[in-house]
Amino acid sequence: MVMTVAIRLLDIRDTALSSDEVLAAIADPTAGGTALFIGTVRNHDHERPVDELGYEAHPDALEHLRKVAERVCENQAVTALAAVHRTGSLRIGDVAVIVGVAASHRDVAFAACRQLIDDLKAEVPIWKHQHFTDGASEWVGAS
Repeated sequence: MVMTVAIRLLDIRDTALSSDEVLAAIADPTAGGTALFIGTVRNHDHERPVDELGYEAHPDALEHLRKVAERVCENQAVTALAAVHRTGSLRIGDVAVIVGVAASHRDVAFAACRQLIDDLKAEVPIWKHQHFTDGASEWVGAS
């Protein structure tokens, strides 16, 4: 049985993301460990300078994100889980994704957080359009 009660926040949005929002969503008095991952836009990719990028999500991306979150809850003893991903145009240093997990113990929180971000990047249909300093661009698919 899927423990969806542990899933506290899932969203894909075109507005700025907040680590405070994610931490508040997963706060729980039974949790002894909280792990948070924040993905930001970097100024390079494969040794090529990047100026900016954009993210686009498939209309069913949130449904895919929910399936990923449910699987993490099935595989790990998660107390609370949250994941938010940004779409639209982002500049260097902007936050693109935040995932957070709370669990009774830190080892579970770390493992579940790692599984959540890795599976999100591998399975949720969100595509990145990178714009390089030399004027070239490329699409990078998350799934």
